[in-house]
Amino acid sequence: MSAAHTPVLLAEMVRLLAPADGDLLVDATFGRGGHTAALLRTARCRVVALDRDPAAVAAGQAMAAQSGGRLVVRQGRFGDMVRLVRAVTADPVDGVAMDLGVASPQLDDPARGFSFRTDGPLDMRMEAEGPTAADVVNTASEGELTRIFRELGEERYAGRVARAVVAARRIAPLARTLELADLVRRVVPRAKDGIDAATRSFQGLRLHVNDELGELDRGLAAAEHLLRPGGRLAVISFHSLEDRAVKRFLGERSGGGAGQSRHRPAAVDRTPPSPTFQVLTRKPVMPGPAEIAANPRARSARLRAALRTGAPSRAEAGEIAA
Repeated sequence: MSAAHTPVLLAEMVRLLAPADGDLLVDATFGRGGHTAALLRTARCRVVALDRDPAAVAAGQAMAAQSGGRLVVRQGRFGDMVRLVRAVTADPVDGVAMDLGVASPQLDDPARGFSFRTDGPLDMRMEAEGPTAADVVNTASEGELTRIFRELGEERYAGRVARAVVAARRIAPLARTLELADLVRRVVPRAKDGIDAATRSFQGLRLHVNDELGELDRGLAAAEHLLRPGGRLAVISFHSLEDRAVKRFLGERSGGGAGQSRHRPAAVDRTPPSPTFQVLTRKPVMPGPAEIAANPRARSARLRAALRTGAPSRAEAGEIAA
């Protein structure tokens, strides 16, 4: 595995999942198999690996063929984790790993349209299905584009970017990554920290095109549903929206009350549901200086983990695809 594709927080992820001989684990974001390979090396366990990207699944079949039956790779979103895993086995699940965001091979391939540093079609789809980023920027209203850039991209100048996009598409549709990136750079001031001005707008578009935050909510609920009592969940995120969603879920499911508005009156007429998770990482695990130096992609990574209790899953019917 090349340095460009080095899995982030690998040792920490394996430590928190604590695989043992005979365990059944789910790698919900296979990528190029770095976390899966480490889990299989650590114990005589089995792994069901999922990825929504057909290229990742195709790359994983060679690893599966050499695993002696210990690895099965399936294409699909982790929001559909229950259905995908249960199609392979009905055995109890001992651990679920989730490594969120876009994978290095996706960023490195200009044809995928994720990168604002190389020219390619304005695509950004993790699967070869559904509307592309070009479809969004050329058809969404100015208000919707502003929402995407502000809420999903956390772009301070979202209104400026949306207006510039609408003005540009009146002349000709936006079709290329560098075309959009250059447009954003013209209206967003250069950051003092050196981060490219196009970063947040591209993040917002990617999250929107792939419904990544919706998938995260459904994936966390699916993991809760699948994990046996004592099973472990470990999630690596790469930006604040993802990390807040994971923190909120684990806080609420562990009885910490995260996500409860301080302005909302506390419920007094019912018993609070029993916690479904015990948080193992009170603060997120972060990469050290050596890992960041060796793999700059790791700099924003945050790892949170929790232990499944014996309480019934709180996941509602609409949150999981069984």
